[in-house]
Amino acid sequence: MRADSVHPSVGRVSLPEQTRSPWWELGRRLLAALAILVGTVLLVYFDRDGYTDGNDPTDTISWIDAIYYTTVTLSTTGYGDIAPVSDQARLVNAFIITPARIAFLVLLIGTTLEVLASQGREMFRVARWRKRKMDQHVVVIGYGTKGRSAIETLLNNGYERSSIVVVDPDAMAMEEANRDQLVGIAGDATRRGVLRQAGVEKATHVIITTDRDDSNVLVTLTVRQVNPDAWIVASVREHENVPLMRQSGANSVITSSDAVGRLLGLSSMSPMLGSVMEDLMTYGEGLEVAERDLLVTEVGKQPQRLPDQVIAVVRDEKVYRYFDPVVSLLARGDRLIVIRPAKELPWAPRPGTHGEDLADEDE
Repeated sequence: MRADSVHPSVGRVSLPEQTRSPWWELGRRLLAALAILVGTVLLVYFDRDGYTDGNDPTDTISWIDAIYYTTVTLSTTGYGDIAPVSDQARLVNAFIITPARIAFLVLLIGTTLEVLASQGREMFRVARWRKRKMDQHVVVIGYGTKGRSAIETLLNNGYERSSIVVVDPDAMAMEEANRDQLVGIAGDATRRGVLRQAGVEKATHVIITTDRDDSNVLVTLTVRQVNPDAWIVASVREHENVPLMRQSGANSVITSSDAVGRLLGLSSMSPMLGSVMEDLMTYGEGLEVAERDLLVTEVGKQPQRLPDQVIAVVRDEKVYRYFDPVVSLLARGDRLIVIRPAKELPWAPRPGTHGEDLADEDE
């Protein structure tokens, strides 16, 4: 196991633009320092005739003498018992060994300081992130195709990257999330410790998109225990698992296989209908499905008479189709599910009124 690996039950915060492990840098620099030592020993030994031993001037400099002289010289101890006497040896000491001594000290001292500084800096970044961003945020569990698409939709609808936290046990997924400027938690989302690392207890929304229905159920149960008030959206592969997912605490369940199968069937029966459905599911082009507040001037009107194409009305936390008699006349507090041009912001009051003040429209 690598030194920087983390058990999936623990979880590790992975912030964007993370550099190499400090221990990797330490090892690399120690190897560089060792190379300087070996190179200096070889340099002194091959030029041994230019050195003299103060304790025995007639003795020839040996390998041990070369190693001894190198260590006391590079460490700036300098006992002086072995010294360069020839002009060539002195020039080598002045222009090669002295710079090597400085580089050796910079490697050792600088590495220690950098390791401590980088670890402290990383701890400070994590602490600052937790203080500023770990509140009212969105947690996305699973950074596969579904997770990335969900995040892209959130970003396109006004969410900031800093307000989204990704949880995934795969190291490659964490690297990809960091490249996308997202904060990642490496770990198993079925563990409470990992969810607390992601701040699930303070999250407003949790999106669960792992590839296994049993894992999604277990994650949903765990999330609901940690945060009873979070809005949980979970995906399932099989429709028969939808009731179990709802019983586990999911507020909304999306069946990926049924959605794809229905789109395929519609496209085969009516290519035009299939293209419209694909348009509604594609962000930024053609038509969009959006939810918006009801304007004061729209109170008391029929859903069919509004500028937007209303397809449903949300009243008292329940969804009614636009033709339901319960919502034949719109009332204060209603929210509208509409189809509108993609260029319109989903939270805008209605097409062409992005700058309207709802309070100013009271008549």
